[in-house]
Amino acid sequence: MKTLEFLLLGKNEAILTILLRLVNADENWNAIAFSNEKEAQEHFQNHKIDIVLLSSGIEDHIEKEFTAFCLEQQPGVEVIEHFGGGSGLLKSEILHRLHLKGKL
Repeated sequence: MKTLEFLLLGKNEAILTILLRLVNADENWNAIAFSNEKEAQEHFQNHKIDIVLLSSGIEDHIEKEFTAFCLEQQPGVEVIEHFGGGSGLLKSEILHRLHLKGKL
């Protein structure tokens, strides 16, 4: 299985740290996290990203703008909103989305 590249965006540093650890715990997943959407956009433009995880603290209009930006730049990217619920839920959300899109 190829390594999936993740970009995490959220405003709560403690939650981002946990999400980063959980995603990177899977040997086939590689994540980088940002709390600043402009820095995240810059990284996104320069790297192939498979999954964007949106975490807590992002204003609604920023979330919509960032999602639109990602889908415009890389139409095949999966954008998932994740606002908690533990590591099992996170992995299930990701695997479910990939399954639905035929990417598993």
